[in-house]
Amino acid sequence: METYGKILLIAIPVFLLLVLLEMAYAYRNRHRAMRTNDIISSLLSGVTNITKDVLGLSIVIYSYSWMVGQFALMHIEATWLTYLIAFIVLDFSGYCVHRIQHEYNFFWNGHLVHHSSEEFNLACALRQSISGFANIFVIFLLPAALLGVPDKVIAVVAPLHLFAQFWYHTSFIKKMGLFEKLIVTPSLHRVHHAINPEYLDKNYSQIFIFWDKIFGTYQQERPDIPPVYGITRPVRTWNPVKINFQHLGLLLRDAWRTHSWRDRLRIWLMPTGWRPADVQEKYPVYKIEDVYHFEKYNPAISKRATAWLWLQLIALLFFICFLFGNIAAIGSPGIFYYGLFIFLFVYALAELMDGNPKAWIWEALKGGCGLGILYSYGDWFMLKTYMTTGWLCVAGYLFLSFVTTIIFTKRS
Repeated sequence: METYGKILLIAIPVFLLLVLLEMAYAYRNRHRAMRTNDIISSLLSGVTNITKDVLGLSIVIYSYSWMVGQFALMHIEATWLTYLIAFIVLDFSGYCVHRIQHEYNFFWNGHLVHHSSEEFNLACALRQSISGFANIFVIFLLPAALLGVPDKVIAVVAPLHLFAQFWYHTSFIKKMGLFEKLIVTPSLHRVHHAINPEYLDKNYSQIFIFWDKIFGTYQQERPDIPPVYGITRPVRTWNPVKINFQHLGLLLRDAWRTHSWRDRLRIWLMPTGWRPADVQEKYPVYKIEDVYHFEKYNPAISKRATAWLWLQLIALLFFICFLFGNIAAIGSPGIFYYGLFIFLFVYALAELMDGNPKAWIWEALKGGCGLGILYSYGDWFMLKTYMTTGWLCVAGYLFLSFVTTIIFTKRS
């Protein structure tokens, strides 16, 4: 957990810098301003995901190291070839998991957030789930376990494999010639994120594109069909916490409302989007029918509010970096109080972006949590060791944030 936090201290500024550079490029070279609320919503989603991971809020049903101990037919040393084999096996596992997430109702809930943006940019790569608490997909690493690939190899390769998927979430890199036949490129991944009928459920691969070619899910980007992004049942919110549980909420409501016990049981593993006939008729859900003619979610936001959102993002990044840099010293249960504060921060800011007149309530809860931490510790944990008046700055920020939120919610 501590090591992961240190890795993120490096990764977060790098990812943020790349997002800002893409925004600058779009504005300067393409004369197109990328939407602030969409970018910040993506960043907020990334914050909630990495906070959940660092706090260890996952249930590993069975671990890779356990599988190696139980099923390994041989044991191999950690050479460069071992790392290569592990990378390929992990990539195949990623293809399988990715396809399951898209094709089955229950598993779609853990992946929907990644596709929820109606734009396609580097920031949307950071839209990752917080609803996947049970990590059951390690079973797809069974081939590596059978070969006796050491668990320390997987521990190194897994984050590299994940970070390698960041770069191709952009609309500014066109087709890349020979690379299109070997790896996932921005062009091929644009197809995957598109909701055009011709592109749906294609290009599940994560690094090597040949998995899609082998299993019949490959599709090139066509010049006559510009990709349209998002999901066919749009989320209509910037709040990543709400997005993470929207689909699950719909499944639970449908299972409760249907009169068919058979449908209550099978709804979870039916194809994504399937609903019981009696519920679908009585409780219709909006779905985009014409992908070329629909209104993107885009609540009006003033220039002052936009500036305030960026200031809030800077504050959030300070709190996140302080947590990751001092996670061992903060310890338990402090890290969980800190995690609650972060989630309230994200929720309150997202509600303000959505124009919710009750956003101030969430801001009050965030401020109350922050003041509770200051009171309990007599400090913002150990901030005094870096800055004597640090606790006072945090208290002042919480007060300013609450007052400003009140002002913006009254104007909306």
